[in-house]
Amino acid sequence: MQTKKYFLAAIGAFTIWGFFSLALKPLHDYPSLDILFYRVFYAATLLLLINLVFRKKALQNDLTVFKNFDRKQKVKMLGLTILGGFLLIVNWFLFIYAINHVSLKSASFAYLICPILTTILAYFILKEQLGKWQWFAVGLSFISCALLGFESLRDLIFSLVIALTFAIYLISQRKNNQFDRFVILTVQMVIASVVILPFFPTYSGVVPAESVFWVMMNFIVILFTIIPLFLNLYALKGMNSATVGILMYINPMIHFLLAVFYFREPVEQLEVVSYSLILLSVIVFNKEVLFKSRKP
Repeated sequence: MQTKKYFLAAIGAFTIWGFFSLALKPLHDYPSLDILFYRVFYAATLLLLINLVFRKKALQNDLTVFKNFDRKQKVKMLGLTILGGFLLIVNWFLFIYAINHVSLKSASFAYLICPILTTILAYFILKEQLGKWQWFAVGLSFISCALLGFESLRDLIFSLVIALTFAIYLISQRKNNQFDRFVILTVQMVIASVVILPFFPTYSGVVPAESVFWVMMNFIVILFTIIPLFLNLYALKGMNSATVGILMYINPMIHFLLAVFYFREPVEQLEVVSYSLILLSVIVFNKEVLFKSRKP
């Protein structure tokens, strides 16, 4: 039951992110950096208000835990939290840029590579063990990504960088599990705000006055940032990084379906075969959870 709770949290996070393009596409005419600036600043402000007004007890508990750590533990925790905030910023900017200025499918491809990188990094860094069927699923994923990668080497390299930033984020936050996940998310958003704040005066445009920008920004911050990030961090509390990583395939598969059926981007037979292999790999990787027989 406990595993299923974390499993559903991960599915929820990546399903929500799969529809992110619906909120980004209406902002196509706005610079990617402006979208990133306001997304991070707005999210950090909202999270701080929620914690300071409604979650004081959680803040006090985490502060007590932190004070009881020795110096080595404090440095490790701060390092992982700062790294998480920085990786989120890089990943978000590249993802927004890909959707608005390259193609939706190129952004999706990044999250096709990411689960493979996450699984491999989790195996070598976190020593997470995988069964033979799970390695078979990773092999299927690799084949599908290789087929898709033949089309454009430039897009492949671009997607690889996006994927690597999120894979390292997942791995690092699997180790950062001593504190309340909502508090950790708030701290990371504040760190992300601090990282980009020096660039805001130089690289930001005129403050958007159109209502569509702020309506979409509300959706982006609340529905596509705070909720799925919290669900993702929560899932990492009870599941290994490889399993959370492989469930990430839900995200690009929804992107692909939206690109084909909603945004009417052209699709080739090779892409259909590749995405079918990805769907099969997700089922095979999680067959123990999906098809576990009930025992009395």
